[in-house]
Amino acid sequence: MSREARILIVDDEPAIRRLLRTSLKSHDYEVLEAESGADAIKGVRTERPDAVVLDLGLPDMDGADVIRAIRGLSAVPIVVVTVRAGERDKVEALDLGADDYVTKPFGMNELLARLRTALRHRLQAEGTPSAYHNEGLGVDLVRRQVTRHGKPVHLSPKEYDLLSYLVRHAGKVVTHGQLLREVWGEPYGEEVQYLRVYVRQLRHKLEADPAQPHFILTEPGVGYRMTEDESERRA
Repeated sequence: MSREARILIVDDEPAIRRLLRTSLKSHDYEVLEAESGADAIKGVRTERPDAVVLDLGLPDMDGADVIRAIRGLSAVPIVVVTVRAGERDKVEALDLGADDYVTKPFGMNELLARLRTALRHRLQAEGTPSAYHNEGLGVDLVRRQVTRHGKPVHLSPKEYDLLSYLVRHAGKVVTHGQLLREVWGEPYGEEVQYLRVYVRQLRHKLEADPAQPHFILTEPGVGYRMTEDESERRA
């Protein structure tokens, strides 16, 4: 099993955050929390969540301004959860870049379904398949699950982030610098040895013979390439 999808809950009501936290964790999501617009924007910038569940009525700024600010930083899926039921509020939020809109009170099953759909649609919008399959290796990019011949594979958060980036660019050479910047951030841009350690760890968990890798191939002096999905190779 990989790390869970990381969801940022933005709501100033502790009871709502507690409800969402409990429900999301019970469905294998990792949960981050913010109780103000400023904290939400900071959280998107520093924690890089996979999706945001956003209340519009925040103490320091209107939710519409939060959506606008987040969209200036990221294409992360945003699901609005709010008491505002008016058509005007809904249209404004969606026009600003929210992916979906749920009115309080809400059913958790409905919210979870909307969240899964938003995650899936974001991958499709990026031109990225939602899953990868190759000779027994399966990577579900929506549920953040990795399996080997049907059995879950445990990855650390960074191992999963690295594998996910390679899968999203399967069949293409990705340079050392690209991987370090995208997975670890700018300060690690030159730490190639750091990257090699994580690639070695991934190979030991995924490859039948780590010394003769089949999935994560080395491009000497340049970077790495993930072999293509089986469906792509058959096309």
